[in-house]
Amino acid sequence: MTDRKAAVERHNPCYRDLKIKAPLSVGNGAFCYTADFTGFQTFFSEYSAADDAFPLCTMAEWGWHSYPLSKEEEAELRLTPYDTYGRTVNYATCEKGQEELFKKIRVNAHKFHLGKTVLEYSKKNLSLDNCKPVRQFLSLWEGILYSEFLIENIIVKTETFAHPNEDSVYFRVFSPLLSEKKLQITLVFPYGSHKKTGADFNAAGLHSTRLLIDNNDQGADTKVYESVCIERILDDTLYNVTIKGNGFYVSAKEEKHTVKLLPHSDYMEFNIKFEPVSIPSFARAAIAFGSDNQNDSYERARAKCKLYREHQWQSGGFMDFSGSKDSRASELERRIILSQYLISIQSKGSIPPAETGLTCNSWYGKFHLEMLFWHHAHWPLWSRLEDIKKSLEYYKKILPAAKEIASSQGYSGARWPKMCDPAGRNTPSSVAVLLIWQQGHPVMLAELIQRAEKSDEFLREYREVILETTEFMKSFVHWEESNSSSPTAAGRYVLGPPYIPVQERHDPKIVLNAAFELEYFRWCFRKADEWLLRLGENSRYGEIAEKLSLPPVKDGLYMAHENCPDTFNKLPFFTDHPSMLAMYGVLNSEKIDRNIMSATLDKVLSVWIKESFYGWDFPMIAMTACRLGRYRDAVDILLMDSQKNTWIDNGHNKQAGDNNLPLYLPGNGALLLAAAMLAAGYGDKTGSSFPEGFTVNAEGILPYI
Repeated sequence: MTDRKAAVERHNPCYRDLKIKAPLSVGNGAFCYTADFTGFQTFFSEYSAADDAFPLCTMAEWGWHSYPLSKEEEAELRLTPYDTYGRTVNYATCEKGQEELFKKIRVNAHKFHLGKTVLEYSKKNLSLDNCKPVRQFLSLWEGILYSEFLIENIIVKTETFAHPNEDSVYFRVFSPLLSEKKLQITLVFPYGSHKKTGADFNAAGLHSTRLLIDNNDQGADTKVYESVCIERILDDTLYNVTIKGNGFYVSAKEEKHTVKLLPHSDYMEFNIKFEPVSIPSFARAAIAFGSDNQNDSYERARAKCKLYREHQWQSGGFMDFSGSKDSRASELERRIILSQYLISIQSKGSIPPAETGLTCNSWYGKFHLEMLFWHHAHWPLWSRLEDIKKSLEYYKKILPAAKEIASSQGYSGARWPKMCDPAGRNTPSSVAVLLIWQQGHPVMLAELIQRAEKSDEFLREYREVILETTEFMKSFVHWEESNSSSPTAAGRYVLGPPYIPVQERHDPKIVLNAAFELEYFRWCFRKADEWLLRLGENSRYGEIAEKLSLPPVKDGLYMAHENCPDTFNKLPFFTDHPSMLAMYGVLNSEKIDRNIMSATLDKVLSVWIKESFYGWDFPMIAMTACRLGRYRDAVDILLMDSQKNTWIDNGHNKQAGDNNLPLYLPGNGALLLAAAMLAAGYGDKTGSSFPEGFTVNAEGILPYI
């Protein structure tokens, strides 16, 4: 048996100097708190200052806010007509002449910062000159962040962790500055913002902060208390905040939207609990809020946190690279261990995660359903079925919204949105509303679960989701008669236009048979029939799958799509995602020629502009190399030195060169998927595919499709 604890602890982040671009976070999967070197968010402004800042946020999956916008205003948005084989379909793609309205709808709803906690020093404002880091250590095994620092050469020690079952962050502070009443903690509440920090601290008049006190005294809000509950109102978003603990009093008498914790001892231990009351976008999706309301003491919550985190590491799949001779093995193990931690603290809620999870806002905190595959497809392979089942529930919640999208466009079935809020509402976009590669994900994710579980109950539970998904695909493809005069010549089903493929570099009006989408549709038709046969029903989609067009080829290479003969020799076509490779990596397409795919992989590696790759492209390409039997290439690609394959000290996949993405969780999830494929196999091939030099002890890892 692998010594999992030893393997995990090899990669505990330990800082002895300022790491302003790689702060550390604690969380429970649906709530996340990101801290600076004080264990608080004392230097929020300094960490948020740079263009490529990694901000310090407190976020929960339910923490959604919308700027005031009436239904009448939303109804005024003009849609753009697209010809779809002689039929008009309207999409919200053009902002021209309606820029303000387009943006207002686009940024609603957005995630927001629940509240900033900072240390304040009575003598002077804390700065990076008079407050210096000594040591900060994140215990991955415990889920606890330990921080030591100096304020004018006087030591301060803190602990920070999140409750495993509540949206609560716990703190413990030790310092002689507390008993001298020179140090205090301040909680500051912002107005919601769609920007990266999720916070607007300069809009005091737009939100409300009110103490909820069982006291008839008119002067109640000017007194101090041992604990306090606070009501927060941001337009139609309402939540409560409770502060409890020892070694301090709570005061809310000094500044608007500010609560101070005043010490009366040389230590403080307390928790700040955030609880939703009214969140409209959650209500529209009929998603319930989860909280055990346990109100645990510091020590009890600390013990629960450690037990929960240890259970996470001891259960599910694991990989240990100790004993490897390849010098890169330790770095690959570090990325895998930290990716497991980061995904577990912010991607295990009731709704899909944003690309920056619960760390900060990307695309206003909205999630992209095409990324759900990269976020979560690794979980069944790592024997974490309960985690992915919780995520998959979201499709059932928004099935009515997806059916409405399809129906409004004249299609059958359910068309899954791309960029949306918890209620599944599509976001106006020149790109998002035209993407379709998210369509197959519920079929893929359900199939990965079924392969691991083999449950008749699960088959029945997701029958409707699978069939409604596939019915849309059936109505989206178009039958094209053959141009041949031969009486034996058959026609074919074609895919598009209009749509935008994975590689977002193409005119949606001319995209025809985009390679990955084409094979993903075919794969889903096959799997939907298998699903029906398992249930004892007749198959429905075999003829469409068989008569669907073949992936387009030119000069012995797979093209991006049929109307893109310049895929490899004209910009911008050899930038962004080389998604034609995913047909034989992510998928095991029955229509792929291995020689052509291998040549296409070589061509991509030789001509593609690598700086345009995103974090998940490297694992995706590695999966193709793996399925082709090119195992050393797979590892080389996985560890390629490229700006968007940057893995910083806290384990995040930073998209260097993109200021909006200081972290990118699809990169972490994709790495775990590719690593599982290399460790356990795929299809009929089982066992390790890691090349010579890598000694990998894999436990609880299942083969990929």
